[in-house]
Amino acid sequence: MTHSSSYQARAVGANGLIEYTDIDHGTWTLLHKRQRILTEQCAHPLISVALRALSLPDRHVPQCAEVSERLNAMTGWSMAPVPALIDFSTFYGMLAGRCFPAASFIRRREELDYLKEPDIFHEIFGHSPILAIPELAEFSERIGELGVQCPAEWHPWIARLHWFTIEFGLMRHQGERRALGAGLISSASELRYSVRSSQPVVRPFNLLDCLRTPYRIDILQPLYFELEDLRSLGALSNAEIIRSMHQAREMGSHEPLYTPKKRQSVEEPC
Repeated sequence: MTHSSSYQARAVGANGLIEYTDIDHGTWTLLHKRQRILTEQCAHPLISVALRALSLPDRHVPQCAEVSERLNAMTGWSMAPVPALIDFSTFYGMLAGRCFPAASFIRRREELDYLKEPDIFHEIFGHSPILAIPELAEFSERIGELGVQCPAEWHPWIARLHWFTIEFGLMRHQGERRALGAGLISSASELRYSVRSSQPVVRPFNLLDCLRTPYRIDILQPLYFELEDLRSLGALSNAEIIRSMHQAREMGSHEPLYTPKKRQSVEEPC
């Protein structure tokens, strides 16, 4: 990744655990209580079912090891703490090995509603239900495999696919727009905005369109792609994704629906 973080990673102790403060646990409690209510209202029911199956603690920051134990039994995935910002190669390599890299810090109280970089609440509350759903767990692994197999210059296009599906994807449920991606599930402000606001553009998921669409990591998204069902992702072959990446690169990116930032990459894994 190319930008710096205002947070510091929490060190893993000799016992393999991270020591969180009472303030940290209080922040987790506030976030968990609020997001469980919002996910029932705004997220796809698959997310709510997965969260109930995971039984995440509501009064303390969970350790990656305890979440991994449940995930491994469900889909064969695990989570491991990493620094807040890691490079594409590390990120994709871990996904390919069915291990999700989890930033170890938790956000400050003044950033409860929205955080532009991943923290432990985003990683665990947002991504663990994704990884507990077999179809999405498999697709996350395939994203990692593509990142490992493709040259580094293709990573931004793979990142777009990951961003608009696993991170900020929507999916229909009984004719209604519902949140699916981890970036939405873990954000109070964007979870509501993504499904209730008329402001963002919502397009049916199309692989080539998705790969040609730029994004920024530090704003509410102006555009979302919406899946009809999970078969839309399962039907994508790696060969089709690679062909579409070549085509997207040749055709160029769509004009962004936001003001681009200068001198900073806006496309990075989360």
